[in-house]
Amino acid sequence: MRLQRSPALAAVLIIITCVCAFYTTAAINIPLEIEQPPTITAQPPSSLIAFPFDESFPMTCEAKGNPRPEFRWTKNGQEFNHSVDPRLMKEENSGTFVIPNNGNLTEYQGTYRCYASNTLGTAVSQEVEFIVSNEPKFPKETLDPVKVDEGQPFILKCDPPTGIPPLQIYWMTINMQHIQQDERVSVGLNGDLYFSHAVEKDSRTDYCCFASFPRIRTIVQKTAMSVHVKPRARDSSESANAILERRPSLLTPPGVQSEKQLVKGDDLELECIPEGIPTPKVEWVKIGLGLPDGAEVENHGKLLIIPRADQKDSGKYMCKAKNPLGEAVHYFTVTVEEPPEWVSEPQSQLSMIGTDVLIKCSARGTPEPSITWRVNGVPLKDSPAANRRIFDDTIIIRNSKASDSAVYQCEASNRHGSLLSNANIMIRNLPPMILTKDGEGYFAVESRGVTLHCNAFSSPPSTITWSKDDSSESVEGSRFKIHDDGSLEISRAEKSDAGQYTCLAKNTEGSSNIDAMLYVKDATRIVVTPEDQQILKGSEALLSCLAEYDESFSHDFELVWEKDDIEISFNDTVNLRYFVEDSVLHIVNVSHGDQGVYRCVARTPVDQDEASALLMVLDVPDAPENLVLSEHRGRSVKLTWIPGDDHNSSITDFIIEYEENKWEMGKWRELLRVSRNQNSAVLRLHGHVEYRFRVYGVNSVGAGPPSKPTEMYRTPPAAPDKNPENIKIEGHLPHEMDINWEPLLPIEHNGPGLEYKVSYRRQDVEEEWTEHTVKRHSFVVKNTPTFVPYEIKVQAKNNQGWGPEPRIVSGYSGEDFPSTAPDDVAVEVMNSSVVKVTWTPVHKDKLRGHLGGYRINWWRLRSLVDSKKRHGDKHMLTFPGDRNHATVPGLTPFSEYSLIVMTFNGRGNGPGSHPINFKTPEGVPEKNPVFRVTDVQRHSISLTWTPPSEPNGILTGYLLEYQLINGTEEVGALQTIDINNPKTSKWVLRDLEPLSKYKLYLRSCTTKGCGPVVSEECTTDLETTSTLVPSLDLSESASTPAPSTPKPHKTKPTRSSIGLASVHGGISTQGWFIGLMCAIALLTLIVLIACFVNRNKGGKYSVKEKEDLHPDVESQGMNDDTFCEYSDNDEKPLKGSQHSLSREIKAGDSGDSLVDYGDEDAQFNEDGSFIGEYGPRKEKRVSAEIKAPVQTPA
Repeated sequence: MRLQRSPALAAVLIIITCVCAFYTTAAINIPLEIEQPPTITAQPPSSLIAFPFDESFPMTCEAKGNPRPEFRWTKNGQEFNHSVDPRLMKEENSGTFVIPNNGNLTEYQGTYRCYASNTLGTAVSQEVEFIVSNEPKFPKETLDPVKVDEGQPFILKCDPPTGIPPLQIYWMTINMQHIQQDERVSVGLNGDLYFSHAVEKDSRTDYCCFASFPRIRTIVQKTAMSVHVKPRARDSSESANAILERRPSLLTPPGVQSEKQLVKGDDLELECIPEGIPTPKVEWVKIGLGLPDGAEVENHGKLLIIPRADQKDSGKYMCKAKNPLGEAVHYFTVTVEEPPEWVSEPQSQLSMIGTDVLIKCSARGTPEPSITWRVNGVPLKDSPAANRRIFDDTIIIRNSKASDSAVYQCEASNRHGSLLSNANIMIRNLPPMILTKDGEGYFAVESRGVTLHCNAFSSPPSTITWSKDDSSESVEGSRFKIHDDGSLEISRAEKSDAGQYTCLAKNTEGSSNIDAMLYVKDATRIVVTPEDQQILKGSEALLSCLAEYDESFSHDFELVWEKDDIEISFNDTVNLRYFVEDSVLHIVNVSHGDQGVYRCVARTPVDQDEASALLMVLDVPDAPENLVLSEHRGRSVKLTWIPGDDHNSSITDFIIEYEENKWEMGKWRELLRVSRNQNSAVLRLHGHVEYRFRVYGVNSVGAGPPSKPTEMYRTPPAAPDKNPENIKIEGHLPHEMDINWEPLLPIEHNGPGLEYKVSYRRQDVEEEWTEHTVKRHSFVVKNTPTFVPYEIKVQAKNNQGWGPEPRIVSGYSGEDFPSTAPDDVAVEVMNSSVVKVTWTPVHKDKLRGHLGGYRINWWRLRSLVDSKKRHGDKHMLTFPGDRNHATVPGLTPFSEYSLIVMTFNGRGNGPGSHPINFKTPEGVPEKNPVFRVTDVQRHSISLTWTPPSEPNGILTGYLLEYQLINGTEEVGALQTIDINNPKTSKWVLRDLEPLSKYKLYLRSCTTKGCGPVVSEECTTDLETTSTLVPSLDLSESASTPAPSTPKPHKTKPTRSSIGLASVHGGISTQGWFIGLMCAIALLTLIVLIACFVNRNKGGKYSVKEKEDLHPDVESQGMNDDTFCEYSDNDEKPLKGSQHSLSREIKAGDSGDSLVDYGDEDAQFNEDGSFIGEYGPRKEKRVSAEIKAPVQTPA
């Protein structure tokens, strides 16, 4: 029933809608504990097809309600009692029954609907059509042959049987060969086979139409058809198509206009199949607009398809068939219609008694759907109610009562389908019922949100409040929010939020409450996260993951590792290479399969945290594949390949190798290196060789495995591509010239019969080339003039011909010894150990070879200290290149020398110059080889020494220095004694402090200064007893008495020395001091006994006897009782004492005594500076010499 809507009525309707909205709960979910009408929970689809291969067909109908619903069915609008049919299978407390596929199903074919009822109402399912498919068959028929004149169009009808869509048509021969389709021949949408014009080859007797029904897995075949094309008679002067040509016309669709209707979402298919000669071509347009995006043209332009059409695809379309003689057109009016679609679907409602209830139902579609209302499955007009009105698409129930509770059905239908919706309308007043369980516990994570649930059901709706810890006040604050469903949301939970919460639901009918406990825990947090890694294959990967979590979950915490979203099982035998130790995931012997994203999940019962890392496995590239040789051009070929996987490290180069089977079979050599962005290369090859090739890639990890080799490739023989290189011209004898070259490699021969043509001629005269052919790689030219220039060239040839024109090189014939010595040799003394030598260079005509340089030989005649001449060892220095001067260093000062100069070439040395004698001036002496303490007293120390073995001049005396040290940082002043008698070899230092340590220094002096220092340390005695040191056999001091320290040089004792003396004078009689000295004496005795035993271990040898007869001067005076220490390293005066030296070494003389020189050659730079090395001097030294570095005076 419908009423016209007026403006006043519309206003009233709006007011009622607002009021109802306030009191109505829409789309409710009513607990089954409350009485309610049925609600359909499961229903069959709109159609159910009985496929022959299915075992059964369920007709589903399930519903819920309180009381429990009862079910009934209708079939084709009539009651259908499924419970009385024994063939149907039923389920208890369910409306579902199952139709078995064990008999004739046709009797069950029809339209079904299910009804679920209880005392409060009836719910209705949508209609379901049960379709029983019949097996499609073509009728048995005898078809007459189709006879057609050549050039005329014809159609072979298929007329497929009806069946379950989709339908697919195929035209084939009796031998299952498809009929070839093209612009002339095509299958239409109706399955017919269209021929634009007949040709003779169309004649055949086995045109078969096959209809396929894939949903029922069935293909049926029509009786074969015959076609006979009668050839057209033509004169020899006519062209083949001159008479047959005609303008286009359409075989389908007929006429010039047609309409097409389809449902939204289906594919729009428009077809135009023309005929004519020549075969027409079809064009498609949409009038006023271009073809929609996604439009497709198939079947050689004859079929336009617009997938999933919608309203915007409606309109007018045109197809145009054209050939040179004209065109034919057809217009399509396309209408896209829609099945019903809800605009406002009716909703179930729970309303208070006495309120107004609105039930709205509207739908759209094309054509516009019709709306049908039912209540409890009965048409609305058959169940009147005084307080119920219909306003257009809305039902209004005024002042509703409990008896108005019912199930209302709204059905929207048009020719494309229908929609059905059930709306449960409940008119009840109910006190609150809280559906959430009482005493529920909730766990929250600190600083994160949590929701406490309180799902209440009531009519009218309840007011929900939450309180905490038995407080009567509702929770407040910006972090607390109560949602419409009654749940309490707490944002950023704090530890203080923990406790008991109470939810109170209250309405006009009553109230109800529940409690909930909230526990706030520390958040789980990963503090050490795994990091992305790139790791080499075969190594071990380590992924760290360390988490913090609430201590109360110590037994419930778990740390899980996942790879590519799949949990890693460490108990699985497949993952034996994976294990976790100390929160670190170990992956042993990493392989390519280990690459992926690894996720660490730290999980407790209330929260979790996760972190992931990408593990990339690096490896050498895989071998290239699919090597192909192409573009064969004799001695070149193109090689292409497909690169292998680079395993996360970009390929930098491809290396092409070759193997040849003639010279080095089985050995692969590099041929070519190409960049990473190439996968092909043209290979330039040698002739007369059989090659195989392979390729491998290189990345930052290394070189990958090589590919499989190619097939053999043989190159034809050819003349040599190159001539020998590295040609060397040498002359080992004066009248010969040796020519050598680097021979061609065997693979470079390019063919058999390799030989070399050697050509030479003099460069300084006009003459023809002299040629010789040899097979070896050397040639000797005899009877050449000495050292004259030649031009030489070497050319390769084989049986195929000559190599390229050779390059000319120059060289000289054999050398001879230089014939003359340098002239005007002169010596300039630079200092006591260095001289500069000059000479006039030898003229190049006298060299008779390549100038090598000059050599200087010199030897020492005698020392100027004595007059005896001693011819010393010869020394030589070599100075390469053309020069006229050199510097000779390392000479001994105050000596007489002789030297000669000579030149040399590749053959050897020339004659030496006349000897030149010269003398070196004085220098500073060498250090004294022996400096010893011979006697130590309470206030004195006796010294002895030997003069330097090389005085380097006339000795003028000695410089003796000493100072108090006592092992402290503060030292005494340096005392100096000038000894002017060079023959003095002994000295006694007096007036010293008892039991004090002194350091002694000695240097020998000439008029040029004093030499390097030799030093000694010694401690004076406590008592005045004679501490003797074994005497030295020193001839220089045998008759000289040991002078004492002169009185004027005695220094005033320092504060430290005075204090020491006072202590010594006062403690000698103390008992503890006597005991200490006894202990020292006992320790000394033990040390002496140990030394005596150790020294006597070698007494049985003759060497020991010789040592006893001839004691070494260096070992004398070293007895432990002397308190003396010898040092040849600490030769400088100590801190604060250098200012008291009485003599200075003259500047410039300290460098005169250089290292000794040997007989081997040494080289100098152009300016004569030394660049060679020298051997040790072979001069006698005193056996007691103590080596020490030369000291520069302060």
